[in-house]
Amino acid sequence: MEEGRSLPKRPWDSCQEVPAIKDERTPWKMFKLLKIISLCVVAVSVFGFALCSKASFLLLITLSSEGTKTLPAEQKPVALLCIGCAIIASSVFLFVKSLWKACHKSSKMPDKRTVAVVLFFEFLVAMGAAILTIVAMPHLDIVTNVTILNGVAVLSALLQVITQCTAKERKRFLVPSITAFLFILLGYVLFLVLYITKDPTDTKTTIWVGLAVGGSFLVSFNWWESYFRQISENSSSVLLKALCRDVKMCQNMLHILSSMLRIAVTAGVLGAYVPLDKMDWDIVTSIPSRETKMIAIIIGVQLTSSALCHWFSLVACKMHALRRCFILPLYLASLAVMVLFVVPVIVYYQGYRTSLSGTESTNFTSYCNEVVDGRNQSLNGSVFPHLVLDVTHTLCFLDMSKTFDICMLTGSAVFWWLGLVLATLHLWFLSLYRIQRTQDLFIRRRYEGGFLEQSLLLNVRFDIQTTEKRKNFKPLDSVKVFLCATMWHETYAEMMNIIISIFRLDRYRPKKEGETSDVIFEGHIYFDDAFRDVPGSQGRHVNEYAEMLVDILREVYSIFVNIDGDVFKKQQQVPDQKIVTTPYGGRLVVTMPHGNSLMIHYKDKTLIRHKKRWSQVMYLYYLLGWKVATKYFKKWEKGEGAVQLEQDFEREKHNTYILALDGDTDFQPAAVMLLIDRLKLYPLVGAACGRIHPTGSGPLVWYQKFEYAIGHWLHKTAEHVFGCVLCSPGCFSLFRAAALMDNNVMKRYTLKASQARHHIQYDQGEDRWLCTLLLKQGWRVEYNAASDAYTNAPEDFKEFYNQRRRWGPSTMANVVDLLGSSTLISQRNPSISRVYMLYQLFNLAASILAPSTVILMIAGSLTVLFDVDPSVALVLATIPPAIFLGISFKIKSDTQILISAILSVLYAFVMMMSAIAIIGNMVKDQTILNPSSLFIIALACFYVITAILHPQEIGLVCYGFLYIICIPSAYLLLSIYSMVNMNNVSWGTRETAPAAGAAQSKAPQTKAQKAKSTITQFFSRGKCCRKLCPTGEELILSQDFQTVETAEPEPQPQNNIVEDARQPEKEQSQGPAFSCPNQSWITQLQSLSDDMRLREDTLDEDEGQFFRDLTTKYLEPLPENKQKQKEMTDELKELRNKMCFIFFICNAFWLVATFTLQILDSSVFIRFPKLDINLDVTGDYIFIDPVGFMFILSFALLVLIQFVGMLAHR
Repeated sequence: MEEGRSLPKRPWDSCQEVPAIKDERTPWKMFKLLKIISLCVVAVSVFGFALCSKASFLLLITLSSEGTKTLPAEQKPVALLCIGCAIIASSVFLFVKSLWKACHKSSKMPDKRTVAVVLFFEFLVAMGAAILTIVAMPHLDIVTNVTILNGVAVLSALLQVITQCTAKERKRFLVPSITAFLFILLGYVLFLVLYITKDPTDTKTTIWVGLAVGGSFLVSFNWWESYFRQISENSSSVLLKALCRDVKMCQNMLHILSSMLRIAVTAGVLGAYVPLDKMDWDIVTSIPSRETKMIAIIIGVQLTSSALCHWFSLVACKMHALRRCFILPLYLASLAVMVLFVVPVIVYYQGYRTSLSGTESTNFTSYCNEVVDGRNQSLNGSVFPHLVLDVTHTLCFLDMSKTFDICMLTGSAVFWWLGLVLATLHLWFLSLYRIQRTQDLFIRRRYEGGFLEQSLLLNVRFDIQTTEKRKNFKPLDSVKVFLCATMWHETYAEMMNIIISIFRLDRYRPKKEGETSDVIFEGHIYFDDAFRDVPGSQGRHVNEYAEMLVDILREVYSIFVNIDGDVFKKQQQVPDQKIVTTPYGGRLVVTMPHGNSLMIHYKDKTLIRHKKRWSQVMYLYYLLGWKVATKYFKKWEKGEGAVQLEQDFEREKHNTYILALDGDTDFQPAAVMLLIDRLKLYPLVGAACGRIHPTGSGPLVWYQKFEYAIGHWLHKTAEHVFGCVLCSPGCFSLFRAAALMDNNVMKRYTLKASQARHHIQYDQGEDRWLCTLLLKQGWRVEYNAASDAYTNAPEDFKEFYNQRRRWGPSTMANVVDLLGSSTLISQRNPSISRVYMLYQLFNLAASILAPSTVILMIAGSLTVLFDVDPSVALVLATIPPAIFLGISFKIKSDTQILISAILSVLYAFVMMMSAIAIIGNMVKDQTILNPSSLFIIALACFYVITAILHPQEIGLVCYGFLYIICIPSAYLLLSIYSMVNMNNVSWGTRETAPAAGAAQSKAPQTKAQKAKSTITQFFSRGKCCRKLCPTGEELILSQDFQTVETAEPEPQPQNNIVEDARQPEKEQSQGPAFSCPNQSWITQLQSLSDDMRLREDTLDEDEGQFFRDLTTKYLEPLPENKQKQKEMTDELKELRNKMCFIFFICNAFWLVATFTLQILDSSVFIRFPKLDINLDVTGDYIFIDPVGFMFILSFALLVLIQFVGMLAHR
């Protein structure tokens, strides 16, 4: 028999129920196909737009040349003006962008010496670019114009040589750089020989050639910064180091100044050259329409293609497709431009020679004299032949029939192109980080529209490490991520989701001794209210939910430890784990199959404060205060250097993250890595959240799927693009330790609610409040749409309303808090501007006026359906919600929810009938140009286009109709319920949802029921004691003694709950592990299964003292004080009354204003002509009141802003 074979513990029980472990939701095949398509699209786009940019720019230069006839000589200033626009376009864009950042974000002022140096180089570059393109190139041939722009790499090649000679490392690219420099110089020599030897007495040609060489050399100063930074690192010059550092820190202000200088220099050269060349600017205003159209098309193509090529180049670098989609397309673009211009010239020339049929000999010079220069100047027919002949005219200066001219021209072109290729050869060997910011790749934000591909290639930093240093290449500092989940009454399936997700992560990033990893994980689950009293026991026992979690751990561990095993292979057993008694209850320490640890913290609410926010405070201080901060203070106490300790402490804070999770979150490792990448990439990002997907079944979940989709597609993306995300949801968000440990964040998060508004802001939406604290301290909160997580959504109408009853007031309270501090936040937070705060104010106003807006919508529906007067319809639409609002202050919350459910169904029918009626009226009237039709069509198109841009989730658009017909329920009835029940600060969800087999809390019992319950408990204890005895027989109780008949408990009103309204559960035993008199919670869990044995361990004394101190300082259980609870209940009711008055009086004003305008004369209305389906005026008019018109405009503006934000984010 082979060694290692042994019979499994239970060979008859080899079948397993294995849950979904792999990522089955993500369509990976579709993603791979989309990736290939995306790479092809980006590569073709970079090549195509670079080709269009260079071709259109050279066409403008050709049109401005002497002797060209497509554009008459007197109209040349127009072409020169367009060339100037192409040169300064990127400077204008950069000026606007930098000015925006300087006005709305923090910008550091540079030193005067830095300003002088930067402006000096910018002056040289601007002067060189203007002289080269506006003055010199119009007098050169097309081949030289195409390739001389490659000569701008001359100084870059020289600086590469100097940089490598000063560096103390292997000079791998020294030979290519020297060769590139020599090739470019050789190209200039051949160019000078060709032109000057043609006619040495031609002074003008000598001047043009000299200006071309001098201009291209001045342009080559454009990329000085990249090499100066590298030289400064190996230099002892303090001034050089200070210059490079100041340039990097003060980019916004330097960009503003340099852009203004470039625009001024270009305008000066252009304005001076036109009069000197005896041209008149007045012609600009009197150009014929055909020439105007031609020029407009060329300059439009040039400006658009340059911007798009730059953008797609950035996309290629972000996709790590540097070679395929960036370098190669740009190399080929220069060659393609040459082919594009030269081939038509050759074809036309050969066609001319063929047309002569050999009757007479001809050469290129005679072709120029007879065809090119002898043609008619009128632009009849196609413009293309004239453009080809104009391009040919630039070559007529040379005798292309002579081998010498052809060789010299071809040689200079080839040497210039090879020089550019060799000067950028290092780009092929770049070693990029897995996450690389484009600003770390490119030295400048500006691109050069006149020589686009050269500027993009030379703009890549030269100081990025190459493959020679791969062994020493460290992408980024290693980071540690604490996974922190909070649990309470999750179901079996929900617990299974979170445990499998954590074990997935353990398998994805295994922890091996002696090896370093870029990411280290450690899991923590904080189980609230995990203990209960058992009469006669030695101590408190854990409840059935805690037991269920241990069973799930054992099951998942067994699956993962044998996940790759065959059937007939020795099965690995679950190793022993640790169980520890702690000052807050207990802890279960699990070492997962691949080495990472998972700790289950069972909290006893009699020992430590319970509820979610206090669990978060507990793990913040334990993980960040105890595990991170304390060790540095201990090192300092031992005498280590304070400066180095402070640097190490700051580094660890920035590289330590906390992943906040709910007890039912399901996620993949890739989703976590995307959030980690975001925080590693941007040091000012304090938190990042992913795309949350609600799971479940039923119409209510379908509604939430579309609602979540719209919230993430539009609201979250708009916040991310224009400012900061205001709420990073606690179910799946990554927080930076440095942000949480900042002043006024973690410390302030420990505050107890002492006022009524604190209960609303602090405890009803703790994740939003934490983000508010981060934003106030200047940290950025971001959204990553590709990081998917799944969480269970309420399937019951009551649970859904109670959840949103918490979210609504807390959201409003935090937004008001931010708006109240908008001046301070806009100054402290570089990502938040006052304009963005104005956008949030507009959003808040829209939320407040949502009920009245829905009433107006319902009134419009009644008008369409029953053809009643709009004023009467408005009154009818207002009556039901007004009655519901009035009675809600007197009836119980459950009754309110029942009424809301009934009204929701009725309103859904009204909305559906209204939509059908509007569609019918469109067909009947043969027009869509009325407010209702336009609104429905625009909304549908808006959602469909947004869904198409999210192909992975496009199926969610099917739930859009359900979302629309539920608008009255979500924005009218729910608003009323939330505001009226604002004083109810209970959690509202999971409060009465026990696990399978859980004991229910009992209502008052009759004497017979009490007697029966006593007998049942007696026999249950007897059963438990027999179970623990290894040799005793198990007593089987009859079914009658295992159930207790209880009366239906009377629902308690929830409007006055301040602290936890749940009474301590007087739970009864349901199995042998529940209520044995001589059993503690440790033996209780140890007896659950033999497959995963729990070995009792002790807690480190220092750590135990930490928890005792933490509990004393922040987390002592709140004493029950009836008087204070009553006072807080009254305060909450008073706050509720004030907020309800303000909230609903604003809606009342809106409705009254609309009603007043409707009963007034039609002169108050805005009148629009009505058009039929052919867009012809019918003679009828559409009347819209000014208030409604402003609302439509505001709504359209809000939607447009969010749509633009979504496009930018995509």
